[in-house]
Amino acid sequence: MTHILVLGAGYTGVAAALRAARGTRRTGGRVTLVNASPRFTQRLRLHQTAAGQRPAEHLLADVVAGSGVELVLGRVAALDPAAREVRLDDGRVLGYDKLVYALGAVTDASVPGVAEHAYVYDRHDQAVRLAERLGSLTGGTVVVAGGGLTGVESATEIAESHPRLHVVLLSRGRPGAMMGPAARTYLDQALERLGVEVRAGVQVMKVLPGGIELAGGEHLDAAATLWTAGTRGLPLAAASGLSVDTRGRIVVDATLRSVSHPDVYAVGDAAAVSQPFGVLHGTCQGGIPMGLHAGDVLADELRGRTPRPFRFGYFHQPLSLGRRDAVIQFTRPDDSPRRWYLTGRLAVAYKEAVSSSPFPTFRMLKRGLVPVRAFALTAGLG
Repeated sequence: MTHILVLGAGYTGVAAALRAARGTRRTGGRVTLVNASPRFTQRLRLHQTAAGQRPAEHLLADVVAGSGVELVLGRVAALDPAAREVRLDDGRVLGYDKLVYALGAVTDASVPGVAEHAYVYDRHDQAVRLAERLGSLTGGTVVVAGGGLTGVESATEIAESHPRLHVVLLSRGRPGAMMGPAARTYLDQALERLGVEVRAGVQVMKVLPGGIELAGGEHLDAAATLWTAGTRGLPLAAASGLSVDTRGRIVVDATLRSVSHPDVYAVGDAAAVSQPFGVLHGTCQGGIPMGLHAGDVLADELRGRTPRPFRFGYFHQPLSLGRRDAVIQFTRPDDSPRRWYLTGRLAVAYKEAVSSSPFPTFRMLKRGLVPVRAFALTAGLG
C-alpha cells in the first residue's frame, strides 16, 4: 500500500484527498486526511460569520464519508521530510509515502500589534470572537485594514449587519483596484450607500489596543480592528527544510511537487505555483483545481504514467457587498479585468452559487464525476 497523507482539510486539501482516494483505489493507494478541527471551515463565508450570521456548518466526517479517506483530527506540530513523518501536537507520529501539504496560509502579522490586538480570519473561532465583540458594541468605530476582496466583503457585511457602528476601510490603494473602471465605480457607490468610510493611500504603522497608528503619526480610535492585509505560509514549511519563497510558500514544479523534496506536493495558499503570467495568488478559484490536479498526479504515479503539468487561468472576481448586493468582475486568465461584469440580484445569485459550489463538487468527487477541465468550466473556478 502507498500511504498518501494530506495535511489540511480546507477546500484544497479535501479536494486532493477525495481525488487521490478515488484515483488510487485500484492501485494500492491509502489516503489519510489530517485536520486540527472536526469542522470544515468555509473561508469564503468567514466575513458572514464575523458579521454575526450563522452559515451552515459541515463536519469533515460527513464531507469525506464513503470516500475511503481516513480522517485524523490533530494539529500538525512538526514535519520531517527526510524520515517521511509528521508529528501531531498530542505526540502521535504519522508516516507517509507521499505527502500533500494543504495547510493554507496565515495572516501576515509583520506590522507591530497585529498579532496582539487585531482580529484575523486564520480560524473559524477567530471570526466568531469578532462577531461576539461586534455584537457587544452599542456604537463606535470598527477598522478594517486591507482593501482587497476580503477587506471589502468584511467592511460591507459589518456595515450592513451593524448599522450603529461606523466602519472605516483602510487601504494602501483603491479598494477593488483589481477590477475594471465600471465595476470599481459600482463598488465605490455601494461602500458609500452602506456608510463605509474609505481611507485610501494610507499605511498602517502599528495596531494598538484601542486603535490604529498611521504613517505620519495620525491616530484612529477603534473599538475593534480586523486585519485582512496580506498572508504568509506557515513557518512549518521553512522549518521543515522545504524550499519556500519570500512569503513562506512552498516552491513547486509544474506538477505541484516540491522542488526540494519530490515526495511532497503543495497546493492552495501554501504553494507558490507559477504560470506563464506569474505566481498564482491564493483563492478558492485556483485552490480546488490544484487539489484535483495533485490527486491526479498521485494516481498517475501509482500507474506508472507521466503526470501532466498544472495549467490554470482565472475566470472572475466575485465580491459580495452585504447580503443584498454584489459585483462580479469577469477576467482574463491572468486575472486582468474584462469589460463584462454583473451587479445587483444577478451578482448576488452568482456569488452565492460560487460560495456554495464546493460541497456539491465534493459529493460528485466521491462518485468520480468531476474531471478537472469540466470542473473548471462548470463551476466557474478556472
